[in-house]
Amino acid sequence: MDRESLTGSRIRERRVMQGVKQADLAREIGISASYLNLIEHNRRRIGGKLLLDIAAALQVEPQALTDGAEAALLGALGEAAQAANLSAEDAGLADAFAGRFPGWAEALAASQRRVAALERTVETLSDRIAHDPHLADSMHELLTTAAAVRSTAEILADENGLEPEWQDRFHANLDADSHRLAQSAQSLVGYLEQTNGPTASSHSPQEEVELFLEARNFRFEELENGNEGVSAEGYILREGGALSEAARFILKGVIEQLQIDAKAIPLGALEKALTHQDLDPVALARSFGVPVVLMLRRLAIVPSLNAGLVVCDRSGTVIFRKSTDGFSVPRFDSCCPLWPLFAALGSSGTVLRERVGQLGRGQVQFDAYATTELASASAYNIPAPARGVMLLLPVPAGDSTVKSRSVGATCRICQHDNCRARREPSIMKLL
Repeated sequence: MDRESLTGSRIRERRVMQGVKQADLAREIGISASYLNLIEHNRRRIGGKLLLDIAAALQVEPQALTDGAEAALLGALGEAAQAANLSAEDAGLADAFAGRFPGWAEALAASQRRVAALERTVETLSDRIAHDPHLADSMHELLTTAAAVRSTAEILADENGLEPEWQDRFHANLDADSHRLAQSAQSLVGYLEQTNGPTASSHSPQEEVELFLEARNFRFEELENGNEGVSAEGYILREGGALSEAARFILKGVIEQLQIDAKAIPLGALEKALTHQDLDPVALARSFGVPVVLMLRRLAIVPSLNAGLVVCDRSGTVIFRKSTDGFSVPRFDSCCPLWPLFAALGSSGTVLRERVGQLGRGQVQFDAYATTELASASAYNIPAPARGVMLLLPVPAGDSTVKSRSVGATCRICQHDNCRARREPSIMKLL
């Protein structure tokens, strides 16, 4: 049933919500109650002056009656349907549901948006609590001081009593520890407010680098154009003065790799190839005569693909990320071991392809391509450096041609009950 055919249902719902009787509305707009009844049951099409009269009587815009729910509302309902694993047939009724029950539709959409926001909040807090050094030190100081205050108070409350001299000493200790506790609490609150505010600063070199790259949309025209006079050091000195020393070190490696990749596959040539070739990283790498891992990195910065990229070293530590909406990569905590990225590390020379979606984020699926990049051995008996590279390409909405596998972000916030790869309990069971 299309949107226009539901106009009558919307008229009826608006009338009922306002407490207007059908006969009273019919009289106001100059038609019979029986004809209005046919309109409200979608048995008569409506438009022109009659539609305008009804909209005026109900004090709504005519478009609200003809077009139904806004795209944002329908999008939220679609996300809720996919998160609940509804069938395609049931999910297709979202427009009809929003048209007939706009109040309930708004409530459900608001609930879906709230759930998504809470998931993001839990992920962020889990990351910070797990590995934020300043937060961990502040909490340790706070708890240690609180324990000292409690111990001193217990001694002073002892029924046996203390000599006046010792009482004075413990009262002095209690006063000093109380001041220290108050200062620690104020410092912690100030830190949390600062890092949650609009001017929050990064707390890891990787975050600094990602923000630097995001601000430039991961594109550097002067480096892409093969300007031999531009060096990574010179560019960072000119553009990255505000970065920490560690962030500049990481950024230097990223820019040098970008220059090498751009020389092998100019971005313009890649974008042109994508207009007449399928989006198949292996086939594209073959046509350009380059390694697949290089093609994955280049595809990640094509703006129209909205792709994500995750790179880890042999230990599994994420050393580079290009974020994409719908796939969370922990900034401090360890990642889900079920990602194809880590499977690729154990299958050197193999290119893995799998459709994945993160638990709790059922509205977005990704085609993940992962492989390993091995460097040349520098000497005997020394393992060659290896990097796992995973490209994440968003799957078009409604594409269910390939079965998807559910993965998590990190064990701490994963809802998978019987995962054999779990390293620690999930806090989600406590929410």
